[in-house]
Amino acid sequence: MRNDFTILALFEYSTEAQVIKAKLDSEGIQTMLMDEKTVDSDPLISQAIGGVKLLIHNTDLEKATIIYNDIRSYQKDERGNDIHSPKCNSTKTLVADLQRKNIFFMLFPFFESRKLICNDCKTVFK
Repeated sequence: MRNDFTILALFEYSTEAQVIKAKLDSEGIQTMLMDEKTVDSDPLISQAIGGVKLLIHNTDLEKATIIYNDIRSYQKDERGNDIHSPKCNSTKTLVADLQRKNIFFMLFPFFESRKLICNDCKTVFK
């Protein structure tokens, strides 16, 4: 990967990445997709290679991050309502990365409970 580009987001399929890329391109932001053709040729290997990477030129990274955070989809509860952060009351919640704090969860990550993280204040909660 080139040193003057940074990964903004990862996508399982190239169509998701293309939509975000088109929006950022329309705002004059320099973007590239990495591993797009590989995933298109065999979608089953997307998880193995880390998905399609949306790369942003370092000079546009701050602007691109703001735009991406405004248009990305956030988690909803089982009834379709927004989930609010307990700290800042923001509705910009995402699924948090797995912690895998002990050997059991390293071997069986599907037993670890799902946690959410606020995209604004970075608070992790259930």
